Amino acid sequence: MDVKCLSPDLSVTGQLTPSDLTAAAKTGFRAVICNRPDGEGGDQPGFAEVEAAARAAGLEARYLPVLSGKVSDRDVTAFRGELAALPKPVLAFCRTGTRSATLWALGEAAAARPLPDILAATKGAGYDLSGVVRRIAAGGRIPTDHADHFHSVVVVGGGAGGIAVAASLKARKPDLDIAVIDPADVHYYQPGWTMVGGGVFAPSDTARTMASLIPDGVSWIKAAVAAFEPERKAVILEGCRVVRYDRLVVAPGLKLNWAGIEGLPETLGRNGVTSNYRFDLAPYTWDLVRNLRAGRAVFTQPPMPIKCAGAPQKAMYLSADHWLRQGRLGDIAVELYNAGPVLFGVKEYVPALMEYVKRYDAHLNFNHTLTRIDGPARRACFSRKAEDGACETVETDFDMIHVVPPQQAPDFVRVSPLADAAGWVDVDSGTLRHRRFPDVYALGDACNAPNAKTAAAARKQAPVVAHNLLVEMGHLRGSEVAYDGYGSCPLTVERGKILLAEFGYGGKLMPSFPAWLIDGTKPSHLAWLLKERMLPPIYWKAMLKGREWMAKPEGGAPKPAGKAAA
Repeated sequence: MDVKCLSPDLSVTGQLTPSDLTAAAKTGFRAVICNRPDGEGGDQPGFAEVEAAARAAGLEARYLPVLSGKVSDRDVTAFRGELAALPKPVLAFCRTGTRSATLWALGEAAAARPLPDILAATKGAGYDLSGVVRRIAAGGRIPTDHADHFHSVVVVGGGAGGIAVAASLKARKPDLDIAVIDPADVHYYQPGWTMVGGGVFAPSDTARTMASLIPDGVSWIKAAVAAFEPERKAVILEGCRVVRYDRLVVAPGLKLNWAGIEGLPETLGRNGVTSNYRFDLAPYTWDLVRNLRAGRAVFTQPPMPIKCAGAPQKAMYLSADHWLRQGRLGDIAVELYNAGPVLFGVKEYVPALMEYVKRYDAHLNFNHTLTRIDGPARRACFSRKAEDGACETVETDFDMIHVVPPQQAPDFVRVSPLADAAGWVDVDSGTLRHRRFPDVYALGDACNAPNAKTAAAARKQAPVVAHNLLVEMGHLRGSEVAYDGYGSCPLTVERGKILLAEFGYGGKLMPSFPAWLIDGTKPSHLAWLLKERMLPPIYWKAMLKGREWMAKPEGGAPKPAGKAAA
């Protein structure tokens, strides 16, 4: 008896024998539902036999037979009714448990439970419901099998990666039929939020309407994605609208899991708890920094991977620099709690960073992961991992705390066929093409390429995806090009100076400028001007417009395939 839990009220399993019922009762179950018709298998006990054994064990039993592959709406309604009426918890069974899991999933969809939550539960129990995912998205109803939209290339995500790749595709083939799927009205320049939290940028500097950024000639489907069906070349939208494609590009960014830290959602934006990882909170960071006169300032960094791994430190450096300039730093204890074992993953940049750690008298705490926060009491709780692997709990108080939440791929990606074991889109790290579905590409934060998750990485990835996709479709002559893992992290170590960290796969240094102009291992004012004055217009007016200054992939400039004879 291999029992799989789907919810506190229901678990499912394969065929039960009469002898299993006593064990089920001892485990704590109070009722069973049989979803397998009698006589389906030669070695299958009849329901009457199962029911008698269940009653002898003190369990209620119900017979709700469902033909394999033919779960009807009536079956779902009946299953929900029995589940509501029976004492909990309930154990449902069929031949393998799949029919029982499907009935539960369709019932939960009818009750408006989010599709990713349903798929996460069934996938975690070992059941693949990809065959009914469209029906789950339709609220449990049997949907019509037609596409509401078709586009040659569909891009999921209207963030930095999605808009940039759509623009790069249009720049190479202006007549290409492209659609971008994204429900948001506003597009944010997220690298600017550190500067908002440091009092350098205004929040409005980092936002534009999505409509103003969708490239000319590109359709915008303003909707949320519910699921992928890569075998059918289809994207399922919330409400069960279907978008079909020839090629798919996945660039939805990642999910900030604020709820992954106990007590955090309730206290964000008050009680001295802030984060530059949210548009509406970055101004609060600056308010706290300006108004703090004395006390303890705590900055946290969660386990990797996260977007812009230097951002937690940037907040610390800019805040401490302000307090130093205001003559308050001597009355403020600055502490960094990092879930990782080192200050920065590329060792060449660490010596310069340590000079600023010393300047600000910041205390570094490695292998500390924030697990709980009590805003009103101004207490933060960390799990500390010792060298021998043992964990202990460490608590500290704070007057202000800058929190970075744990991060993961979006729910609809994590539970999809596109995901690897960790939930990220599974791509070749060079071509950015999916390892199992050759008509799917991915870039940006949601893919599993082992690079830093930064906007600078997406700027380099977008032309690679655009080139390779068009070569593979036959629209360009030439061979595939490879992304080298480039990412950039402008570390704002003080107001007016930046350590311009640029590196690729394996931590290889990849400077964009000669050392006599900008030496990335040393803080410089010129790098600050690059971050403050040049990078925002490069983002808005070049990257998102298909202009690939210092980003065009190597490998020549292939010509359109249709002009080969000319």
